Amino acid sequence: MKLILASSSKQRRDIFDMLGIKYDILTSNEEEKSEEKDPSKYVMELSKIKANSVKKQIDEKAIIIGCDTIINLGNKIIEKPKTKEHAINMMKEIQGNETIAITGVTIIDLYQNKEVTFNDKTVVTFNKMTDDEILWYVNNESTIHNVCGYALLGKACLFLEKVDGDYNTLFGISPNKIYKELKKLGYSLNDFELKDN
Repeated sequence: MKLILASSSKQRRDIFDMLGIKYDILTSNEEEKSEEKDPSKYVMELSKIKANSVKKQIDEKAIIIGCDTIINLGNKIIEKPKTKEHAINMMKEIQGNETIAITGVTIIDLYQNKEVTFNDKTVVTFNKMTDDEILWYVNNESTIHNVCGYALLGKACLFLEKVDGDYNTLFGISPNKIYKELKKLGYSLNDFELKDN
């Protein structure tokens, strides 16, 4: 059974590699844009765009998994910072506050012509940070522009107070939630090929 991850995210690839399940990567070639104001609906819509873009690119049966992740702070959507100044301002908002990492997921099952979209949330609380700490973090965290503001496997762990929810959701995909949905579609782990060791 063919599994396609509709993402070039290193964090998502690392999680899939950890599972040892064989998969291919094919990314969206469409503009990923949503007018949705509700953060949960916003990420779900973007995950649909990614998965459906990949669906249009292939002519074979497969299970396609598209994901998108944002950080929500008081109903404000926070995405990847585009500049150093953007990252500094973003960390000033996040520090000392509770943020919610939301990952939207769309699974397109071309074997059964079914599609399911859902979201998963994890609450992250940061310590209060001084301006010097924020500047140090932004200047020294090499991956800050590749994730939604903070890299918990990086230097952000110095300021992390607590996490409530699936830790993997912070990195863009929850294997537990995806597996539950695949089981609802009638699949078991034996349906998926393992990578050669």
